[in-house]
Amino acid sequence: MAGQKTEKAIFAGGCFWCMVKPFKEWDGVADLVSGYTGGSLQNPTYEDVKRGDTGHYEAVEIEFDPEVFPYEELLNVYWQQIDPTDDGGQFHDRGDSYRTAIFYTTDEQRDAAIRSKEALEKSGRFDKPIVTEILPASTFYPAEDYHQDYYLKEREHYEQDRANSGRDEFINAHWER
Repeated sequence: MAGQKTEKAIFAGGCFWCMVKPFKEWDGVADLVSGYTGGSLQNPTYEDVKRGDTGHYEAVEIEFDPEVFPYEELLNVYWQQIDPTDDGGQFHDRGDSYRTAIFYTTDEQRDAAIRSKEALEKSGRFDKPIVTEILPASTFYPAEDYHQDYYLKEREHYEQDRANSGRDEFINAHWER
């Protein structure tokens, strides 16, 4: 995708390990980085964020070509990976760093995220309120190398963790597959 105009999108959806694969293999996604955003500590480590006092979310930063894979499609993929009604974390991962949020990088992304959230609220798909926040993007700090593409590097551990999380059961119960 060299030379093409790309944008960045940032999504927090619980453990970032589970947020990579759903986006990574789409045409139009140039790069995807696991990391931390939304907190107060500069250059946080995984241990800092896991401690729970930095304010950071585990998140993914997606570089994408909006001509090939529009932001609205990224939002559709995002909503289908999370429980947008849970404000205490995601699935078996609990705590502030595992909350859900859409971090917009442009006014157009903010507006699209708001429309998308409103449409999901009106859909009646969930019987509890949608609590996923829509926030301005702040500094994104890449996570340590061993977290990048974890689903490929540590396939067995990733699959076991995902299977035990309850994420797939939730997704299958709420979205047509």
